[in-house]
Amino acid sequence: MMSETIDTIDADKDDVTPEAAASADAVDERKAGGDDILVQEGDIAGDYLERLLDLLDYDGDIDLDVEAGRAIVSIDGGEDLEKLVGPRGTVLEALQELTRLAVQQETGSRSRLMLDIAGWRADRREELKELGRSTAESVLKSGERVRLQPMSPFERKVVHDAVATVSGVTSESEGEDPKRRVVIFPEA
Repeated sequence: MMSETIDTIDADKDDVTPEAAASADAVDERKAGGDDILVQEGDIAGDYLERLLDLLDYDGDIDLDVEAGRAIVSIDGGEDLEKLVGPRGTVLEALQELTRLAVQQETGSRSRLMLDIAGWRADRREELKELGRSTAESVLKSGERVRLQPMSPFERKVVHDAVATVSGVTSESEGEDPKRRVVIFPEA
């Protein structure tokens, strides 16, 4: 039965109209254009952050990348960069928003770019993955729900993704920013 379905699908490949092929090509071009837009966002953000570092007289290497439909901008290598992260990443979050606004001002579109400074966000992601996984396993054993401390949207997303890897538990966010938190509980 399955091989009949496969044969039918393979037979349909020969029936592709020129219009359908052109439409598929247009979709591919839009996807490629999307990456071009993200590269442009990264370039604008890089220029903005380079000017900021110059004003502060901080050293740092700016790296631009596109990952999972987002422009990723990283600053590494300078001694003073930790000051741009701040306690629990608060300064980093503010700089990310300012950088997004600078990109929006230039492009006219809201940016979803992600900024990392001195590897803080990458390190924090690993910590949060472990927190989410270990808390989920604890909830699975105890059967009791656990409320974590308030977190930024980035932090909550990482925790939710980590909890989703553990069968038998689930998570949701509750509260309002800036006190929004993840709650992990057994599945019903």
